[in-house]
Amino acid sequence: MVKLLFVCTGNICRSPTAAGVMRAHVAEAGLQDAIAVDSAGTHGYHVGEPPDRRSIATAHKYRIDISDLRARQVCADDFTSADLILAMDRGHHAQLLALCPPDRRDRIRLFMSFAAGAGPVDVPDPYYGENGFDTVFKMIERGVQGLLDHLRRSDPAGAAAGR
Repeated sequence: MVKLLFVCTGNICRSPTAAGVMRAHVAEAGLQDAIAVDSAGTHGYHVGEPPDRRSIATAHKYRIDISDLRARQVCADDFTSADLILAMDRGHHAQLLALCPPDRRDRIRLFMSFAAGAGPVDVPDPYYGENGFDTVFKMIERGVQGLLDHLRRSDPAGAAAGR
């Protein structure tokens, strides 16, 4: 089982959207037994809260339900339990590296580094605006597809490929 952890600041916009999109793609591919998905925030601002209403509405527009997710903060156990910790931007990446034991740092990656083609490496925070949620969702879709392709290529046992 490959365990993925998506991380943003408060775990109410970007990372739960990424977790929801990945969860939907994993289910569509029949890979629920091969890939586990979670999300967390670098800060505990919203612990226990659902995703931002605009994130829920945007995901719903694309037929993805993230309303069951609840915010939590990254904890020490995440650095040993997650196989890949996916930072939504370079700031989160730096924070995660600072918190992570040195022998686990190879698990931390910028999420958009998996997206096909050139493009931004940071998923922008849509929290302070009304119009960025669709843009963020589309970026996340690209990143999730690239990540799923990566997992399929890199799993020598074929578990993540559905074989």
